[in-house]
Formats: sequence, C-alpha cells, structure tokens
Amino acid sequence: MISFGMTEEQEVVREAMRDYAEQAVRPLAREADESSELPSDFLDQVWELGLTSTQIPEAYGGGGEERSPITNAIVLEELAHGDAALAIAALAPSLLANAIVDQGTETQKQTLLPAFCGERFHAGSLAVVEPGAFFDPRTPKTKVEPKGEGFVLSGVKSFVPLGDRAENILVTARNNGGLDAFIVPCAAEGVTISQNEKNLGLRALPTSTIELERVELGPEARLGGDAGCDMARILNASRTALAAVMLGLSRAVLEYCVPYAKDREAFDEPIAKKQSIAFRLSQMHIDIEATRWLVWKAASQLEQGLDATRAAHFAYGYAAEKAMWIADNGVQVLGGHGFIREHPVELWFRGARTLSVLEGTVTV
Repeated sequence: MISFGMTEEQEVVREAMRDYAEQAVRPLAREADESSELPSDFLDQVWELGLTSTQIPEAYGGGGEERSPITNAIVLEELAHGDAALAIAALAPSLLANAIVDQGTETQKQTLLPAFCGERFHAGSLAVVEPGAFFDPRTPKTKVEPKGEGFVLSGVKSFVPLGDRAENILVTARNNGGLDAFIVPCAAEGVTISQNEKNLGLRALPTSTIELERVELGPEARLGGDAGCDMARILNASRTALAAVMLGLSRAVLEYCVPYAKDREAFDEPIAKKQSIAFRLSQMHIDIEATRWLVWKAASQLEQGLDATRAAHFAYGYAAEKAMWIADNGVQVLGGHGFIREHPVELWFRGARTLSVLEGTVTV
C-alpha cells in the first residue's frame, strides 16, 4: 500500500521548520545575497537545531536518532523555502558526517564524528563538481595513484560548499578505473583553497575551488578503508536533496506570486483573472506537486536501502527543469517588478539557475 501522507512526527518537523524558515531564515536572505556572505552567527544558531548531530550514533557523541531521508527532504524543502543558499550552508556538514556514518570504517567514525556533535558549528564538505563543460560526477578527472600503503591525489574541484572553513573534505576521485572518495584534511600539503567564488546565484553560500597537487594521503583516508565506498549512494542522496531544495525554492516563488497577482490590477481587474497569468500559476501548482512526489519516492528508496539511482535522477532532473521554469514565469508574472531587488523573485531566479547545474552540495 502506497501512502502519500506524512507521519505525525514528520508533520511536527515540517511545521517547526516552516516556522523557523519564516522567522529566522527568510529575513536574512536578501542582505546575505547582497553581501555575498553568511550572516553573523547564523551557522551557530542553526547548529542548535541538531540537523547533523542528532543523526550521529550515540557511541560517537550524537543524538542517536535513526536518519530518515524522507524527513530530511521535508526539512530541506522548508528551509529552502526560506532561502536555498542558507539551507545548503546549514546542512553542509552532513555531506561528510553522513558519508562517514553510512560507509566509514570504525576508526574514521571514532576519529571524525565527535567533532560534529559539539556545541559549535563544525564545517565539513564534499567535493564533487569539477570545472569544465563536460564534467560528469561518475567519471571525474581528479585521480588517485597508489604510493606505498597510501595514495597520491591530484585534481581540481570547484563549487565546494564551506570550503573556506572546513577542516576535512570528502573528495571524489577516479581510482584504478572506478569511483572512490577520500577524506582530505584541508591543511594537508598540496591542498590550495581559493578565495570564495563569485557565483550567479546562491551568493550567500561560501563556495571554493580546491586544487590538489599530488596530495599524499595515508590508507586511513580512503572512505570505507580497503572495502571502499558506494559512491552511487552518496550521489543519489545528494541529487535527492538538491531536488528538495529546488522544490522549496519553487514553492517560495508560487506563494509570492499568487497574492501579488490578486493584488496587482491591470485594466481595472486583478491580473490573476487573466488567463495567461492564471494558467501559469496553475501549472506551477501542478509542477510543484509532481516534484514533491518524485523527491519523496527517491528519498523513500534511500530510506529502504534500495538502489535509488533511477529515482534520484528523475527527481533531480525534473526539479531542475521545473524550478527554472517556475522561477522564470515568476519573473513574468511580476512583469517589470520581477527584475528589481524590491521583490525576491529575481533572487530565486538566480538561485534556480545555479541549483540546476550543481552536484554534491547537500544531502538527505
């Protein structure tokens, strides 16, 4: 039997995150975008929600709650409804922490997870994206070579969230024809982290380019140790999460445009009564609902431990296309007002364009 409803616990979480996004995230969005930096103390404040630490086992200092990708997708939708850039920043530590919880060795868990359970924000990240028009996360140009019992890592990664403050970053690389991941200390010799990148959208999210010039790593750096890791699982969780972020952004556009269209008059009647406007808003509703079901299906398969590659790809691809369409039509609904900073739709338009070409910046 398929259920399309949330559990009572998920309803409570959604309402709590919705209130938090409205009261603590949305008011910060415009200034953060204009200044291209995270608001002071935002990360420490959002850390108190326990979005990362509560899902780490008690043995390593965490809350020990069982992670639910469906619940996390709901959380991301609500936070991104407040602001997509701040939502990704808030969940960035989970990129590394979740991968270690799921696939790390016991030594990796004992060494790295306690830092994510403290009272202050602890940054971690995942480096997947590479510069270049033909980048494919399944076949990165970054590569690793064996050296003694360890490895030598070389390559360039871009759009690494919180790369300017992370202590360790999980880097994807080609290893003997396969795909692997390595935990790289940012202070390691050969690691060069650029100043924060200047991006079209998500400007409040600090992202960096990381150059890896023959970085020598010990055997303990390989995620999962000798067994390696399942990178498809990490990428699927990321694509599902990005789809959830784009869903939240799309909802923000719609919920802003509907009251605007009802209030704005042209030829002595609200523009919401014009078929061209009404049909756009109706299609936004349909696309948002369809996106949510695709996101929940992918998250459900992840939660059940199934291969979610197909579902995650569908959710991400559909969300990317529709978020861009919704944001573009949001600008059209507002007409000339859609292009000015007095209204947030242009911010969401730039965010949708940026989100639609990303990989590995957030996870469920």
